[in-house]
Amino acid sequence: MTVSQLLAIAALSSSQDFSPAPTSTDGVAALDGREKHDEVATQRILIVGLGGLGVPALWALARAGAQRLTLIDPDPVELSNLARQVIYRSRDTGTPKVEAAARWFAERFPEVNVERHPIALEASNAAPLVAVHDFVIDATDSPAAKFLINDTCIAARTPFVYGGVVGMTGQAMTVIPGETACIRCVFETPPDDNETQSCREAGIVGPVAGAIGELQAAEAMRALRAQTLLLSGKILTYDASDPARVRIAAVSPRPGCGCGAWKPQSSDARGRRESQSPGK
Repeated sequence: MTVSQLLAIAALSSSQDFSPAPTSTDGVAALDGREKHDEVATQRILIVGLGGLGVPALWALARAGAQRLTLIDPDPVELSNLARQVIYRSRDTGTPKVEAAARWFAERFPEVNVERHPIALEASNAAPLVAVHDFVIDATDSPAAKFLINDTCIAARTPFVYGGVVGMTGQAMTVIPGETACIRCVFETPPDDNETQSCREAGIVGPVAGAIGELQAAEAMRALRAQTLLLSGKILTYDASDPARVRIAAVSPRPGCGCGAWKPQSSDARGRRESQSPGK
C-alpha cells in the first residue's frame, strides 16, 4: 500500500471538508516554490529521532519544501542502520546521525536550514527546544521519549504527530493540544520494561516505517500550510501483513487527562439531548 493510498484513506475518514493538496507521485504533498515558499519558510519543524521513522520523514519534508528543520538524536550511524535508513552511507559509520543527516541535506537540498543537536531529548532540555518550534515529529523508538514529547508539547501548546512501528504494524496520530486527544488519553502511562523489551525484540519492517514516517511528514507540512490535519483526533493503524489492512479509529479525549482536551457537557446541553430522546 502506497503513502498516497494511506493519505486518501485518512482523508475519507475525516468528517471535515478535505481539499487535497497537489501531490507528487510518491504521495507526499508537493509545493510550488513560488506560491508556497513564503508560507513555510519561517516555520520550524522539530524531528526527534533519526532512525526508521525519522529518515523517511526527513526525506519527505525536504521534497515537500520544508525550509527550517531541527534534528535531535544522540546516536551514531551503525552498519545495521544502512539497509533501511537510506540517507546514510558506509562512510557515515560512527558519525553522529544528526551530522550525517545535515551533510546529506547540504549535498542535496542546500537551501534547507538544518539545526542539529547530537543529544537525547530529556526533561531538562525538552521544554526550551519544543517552545521555539511550530510542529514536532515524534520519530523515537522509546516509550519514555514519546510520553515526554507528548507532555512537553501539551504544555507548550505545540502540535505534534506521534508515530510508532512494531514488526509489520505501524501507527500514527496527530495531537492538537487542548483540542484533540493526546497520547495519555489513549495509553495513559508508558508500558512496563517487559513489554518494551518485547517490542524491541520484534523489530520493525523498513517499508512500514517508511510509510508511517512519510505520513508524519505530510501532517507536518499540512500544519505549516494551515490545512486540515488528517490524523487529528484519530489514530491510523497500518498492518502490512498479507493482505495489508488500514484501520482509522476516532480517539476521544479522556476525562481526567491533564491535556485539557476533554470538555464536559453543560447541563443545558445534556437537557436538550435528553428532551430530544424518544419517549420524552
